Amino acid sequence: MRLDPHSYADGDQARTRSVDLSLHVDFDQRVIDGEIALHFAQPAAGNLDLDTRDLAIAHVASLDGAPLHWELAPSEPILGARLRVALPPQAQGVTIRYRTAPQATALQWLAPSQTQGGEPFLYSQAQPIHARSMAPLQDTPAIRVTVGQARFTVPARLRTLMAAAALAREPRGEAATDVFEMPQPIPPYLLAFAVGDLARRELSPRCAVWAEPALVDAAAYEFAAVEQMLQAAEELFGPYEWDRYDILVMPPSFPYGGMENPRLTFVTPSIVAGDRSLVNVIAHELAHAWTGNLVTNANANHFWLNEGFTVYAERRILEALEGSDRAGIYAASGLHDLETALARFAARPELTRLRNDLAGVDPDEAYSTVPYEKGYLLLRRLEDVAGRPAWDEFLRAYLSAFRFQSIDTQQFLDFLEAHLPGVAARAGALEYIDGPFLPASAPRPKSARLEQLRAGEREPEDPNELLVVLQSAPADPERLRELDARWGLSGRRSLELRHTFVLAQLRAGMAEALEAARRVLLETGRMRYLRPLYTELAQRHPVAARRIYEEARAGYHNIARSVVEGVLKDAPARR
Repeated sequence: MRLDPHSYADGDQARTRSVDLSLHVDFDQRVIDGEIALHFAQPAAGNLDLDTRDLAIAHVASLDGAPLHWELAPSEPILGARLRVALPPQAQGVTIRYRTAPQATALQWLAPSQTQGGEPFLYSQAQPIHARSMAPLQDTPAIRVTVGQARFTVPARLRTLMAAAALAREPRGEAATDVFEMPQPIPPYLLAFAVGDLARRELSPRCAVWAEPALVDAAAYEFAAVEQMLQAAEELFGPYEWDRYDILVMPPSFPYGGMENPRLTFVTPSIVAGDRSLVNVIAHELAHAWTGNLVTNANANHFWLNEGFTVYAERRILEALEGSDRAGIYAASGLHDLETALARFAARPELTRLRNDLAGVDPDEAYSTVPYEKGYLLLRRLEDVAGRPAWDEFLRAYLSAFRFQSIDTQQFLDFLEAHLPGVAARAGALEYIDGPFLPASAPRPKSARLEQLRAGEREPEDPNELLVVLQSAPADPERLRELDARWGLSGRRSLELRHTFVLAQLRAGMAEALEAARRVLLETGRMRYLRPLYTELAQRHPVAARRIYEEARAGYHNIARSVVEGVLKDAPARR
């Protein structure tokens, strides 16, 4: 019985309870020599099917060292290669020695020239199904694991950070071994680490920020309010279950705004804007400690359970800290992003549903803001129908009932019906969950400040308000030059503002837009900016789009490269 359309894991076979890792990081070869021990929840026998991608398997044995028979099947384009191990009776687990490939999809190796401090850097990004390129395992969120011990041997001048509890650092001459454990059960996509020249600044007794030394003080300023956010989240959703909340500012190639790795959120440097205007990204990743990490979608078909809930939780945190009027500004920007995504999937309406059947579809290909913002609007609709006091009581009960579990949409709906009978039907929940596009009942952002901004009755007071004005600006060169002269948009440090302005310039056919787009695309590897800019360039300047990509490609993560190449493959050969 397959548990997940994107995994070879079989529900009738042994299930992993915990893992041990021993990894030797080789920057010269850009590979990891690894050993993983899988400890089973129950003794088992027969076949064990594991997920792998581009791994060289060297040896498979039982936990007591006895060699086991194994077979590696031919690789499938999306799933990778199935590793089948023959288990003896009463097997407690297996140990596998292996080597990653230089092109492992979960790993990005950066040369010294690609970092601020001139030292090499390595980081992992396993979501949604890339953990299998780091180690052979059951790579599905349906099977959560703890980490008994993870050991990383790296050059002594560098250090490893893992989304786990640090236990020790063992010097070994020119090398050192960093040791970690993860006592809370997590889905495999949250196995995350980074190796580099990293410095730390304390933000509170349970929060710190890490970054390359040249950036760490600016990051500490940007994220100074993280403890306040954490306290606001606890008041809303209950105790924080992960002990520490640290932030690691990644190199510019990091493909996402943030990744909610427990205990150690990874964030793009593009949110270090100097004015604390993009800290909503931190609110989002922090919210994942409850919605996504504590209660997790069972597979990619139910991704909205992670992201829709997290956008909702993020905006509740921001509302608590900044007020409902300001929260409406964030919701307006989110709705703008959702409408853009719905237009992108106009020919594939099935990808605009919340509950999907993604068998045969790469989750990276289906990725969009739909599960985030449409999921958020469903939860806002349910809140409106139930009333906030009853909804808040339900939300806490939901997070408590399913803590450290992975669930699907039907389990959510059954729990909702049991606790708030009839609310789902009155809210039209299935229109959001199983229907395409956006139902007419979707709540609209409410904010007096928002309406005044859109009507031109007040000037924007901060970058988020300016973003709303810019998103609604017409594609008119004269108007855009007026906005630039007034607000200095083309010279802004904030990539959120600058990329939005460049998109408007491209759509207005402005000559200066091409070089402005090139500068943004060389500066960041964040897919939020890459996809729309390359899409617009591919339609208007396909030759330039390919030229810019070739110039920027080395600085992008494998996931981002795949996305950009998908955008460019259908672009005209010339124009």
